Amino acid sequence: MDRMRETDPQSTPGQPREPSYVDALLPLVILAVLVSSAVVLFGVDAMAGPLQVAMMLAGMVASLIILKNGHSWESVAEAGRRGVSSVVSAIFILLTVGALIGTWNMSGTIPTLVYYGLGIINPNWFYVTALIVCAVTSICIGSSWTTAGTIGVGLIGLASLADLSPAITAGAVVSGAYTGDKLSPLSETTILAAQLTGNDIYEHLRHQAWVSGPAFIIAAIGLISLGFIGHSAMAGSEVIYSELMALDQIFNISVINLLPLLLLVGLSFRRTPASLAIMTSALFAGLLGCFTQPKAVLAMMPDGGAGLEDYIKAVWQVIASGYHTDTGIEAVDSLLSRGGMASMLLTVWLIIVALAFGSLLDEFGLLSKLVTPLLTRAKHTGSLIATSIFTAIGLNVITADQYVAVVLPVRLFRVEFEKRNLASKNLSRVVSDGGIVTAPLVPWNSCGAYMAAVLGVPTLAYAPFAIFNYASPLLDILYGGLGIKIARIREN
Repeated sequence: MDRMRETDPQSTPGQPREPSYVDALLPLVILAVLVSSAVVLFGVDAMAGPLQVAMMLAGMVASLIILKNGHSWESVAEAGRRGVSSVVSAIFILLTVGALIGTWNMSGTIPTLVYYGLGIINPNWFYVTALIVCAVTSICIGSSWTTAGTIGVGLIGLASLADLSPAITAGAVVSGAYTGDKLSPLSETTILAAQLTGNDIYEHLRHQAWVSGPAFIIAAIGLISLGFIGHSAMAGSEVIYSELMALDQIFNISVINLLPLLLLVGLSFRRTPASLAIMTSALFAGLLGCFTQPKAVLAMMPDGGAGLEDYIKAVWQVIASGYHTDTGIEAVDSLLSRGGMASMLLTVWLIIVALAFGSLLDEFGLLSKLVTPLLTRAKHTGSLIATSIFTAIGLNVITADQYVAVVLPVRLFRVEFEKRNLASKNLSRVVSDGGIVTAPLVPWNSCGAYMAAVLGVPTLAYAPFAIFNYASPLLDILYGGLGIKIARIREN
C-alpha cells in the first residue's frame, strides 16, 4: 500500500493522514441509516435494488473521506477493483447454481425431492419432521429463502389446519432451512464465506459440520420436546395428499429424477471444482429432462415445436432465465418457477458493492481504527472468536443485511487470525455462524423481514423456536473457549 502511495502521481503531496474515529464511524453510520431506511420503505423487496443502492452511496461517502485524508481517486478505484476481483470465482459458482436450480426443476429433481419429503411427514412428529424436511430440501437446492417460501409456507398451512403452533413450526422451518443453507455446496452465502476466506468449499463444509451437526441435533431434541409438550391430534392430512397429487400430475415422479443429484454428489466426492461439478449436473439434468419430463420441457419451448432445435432452445433458456410454470396452484408455482443464471444477478450486484465498500474501509485503515481496540482486548483464541461472532451479529443488527455481516468481519479479522496461527477455515465458520445464521432473528434484517412475510409469523414470535440459529454461534463460541476443533495453520 505504501509503495502504491509513493508511486501514484495523483496522490496529495505529503503523507496521507490517518483516519479519525469520526472518519471510521461515519461510513458505517451512513450505511446503517440507508440500509435500515431501505428495509423500512421497501420491506422484503429491498434486496431487489434498494440495498445495493444503499451500499453504493455508503461507499461514496467512504471514498470522500478517503480523498479528504489525502489519498488519490486512482488508489480508491484500485482498492475497489481488488475487492471485487477477490470473488470472481464465487460469481461464476453462483451463476452455475442458478443454472442448476432451473434445470433441476425442469427435470423433476426438485419436485421429486419435495414429493418424497412431504410423503414421509408423520403427524406425531410434526415439528421435528418440518425441521428435517426443510434441512434436506435446503441442502439439495442451496437456498434457505426458497425452502421457507415453498415448503415452509405449506408446513405453516398444515400446522394451522392441525391446530399446531405456527410459531413453533416457523421456528422449525427457519432452523431447517438455515441448517441446509449452511451445509449445502450450492448455497450462495456458504460459497461467499468460503471464497472470501480463501477456502475450498468442501473443506469449509467439513469444518462447518462440526458446529452445524451438533446444533441441528440440539434443535431436533428441542423440537421433539416441544412436540410432546404441545401435542395435538393432527388434522388435514388430505392437504398433504393433495399437494402430492398435484406434483405427481405435473411431473413423472421417479427415483430416476434424482440422478443429477447423485452425479453432483459423486463429482463433489471426487473433488471436482465446484463450478464445473455444478454446471455438469445442470447440463445433465437438462438432457435428462428431455427424456423423463417431455411435457415440462415442451412447456418451455418458445415456438411450441418439438424438434431437436426446440429441445436445445428450451434447455438453453432454462439455464439462462430459469424454469417457469403456471399450474394454478400457488405453492407449486412458487416452488418451481425459479432458477436460471439471471436469478443470481441481484445477489452478484449486492456482493460486488458490499465487497467494494468493505475493501475501501479495510485498505485505508477505517476498519482497523475501530477494530484495534477490540483486538487488544481479545487476548486468547476464545475471546477472538467470540469478538468476531459478536461483530458479525452486530452488523446484522446495524446494517440489516447478512452479506455485510459476512464480508466485513472477514476484512476485519483475517490478518489477526493469521497472526495467531489460526487457519482461515475457522474464520469462514465464524462468519457463517455469526453473520448468516443470526440474520433471520433480526426483525428489520432483510432475512428476518422475508421470513416473517412469507411464513406469516412475526420474527419475534418464531425466533425463540429457531433453535439452530442461536445454538450455532453459541457452540462456536464454546468451541473457541475450550479449544475444540480449532484448526491451526501450523501445528505447534
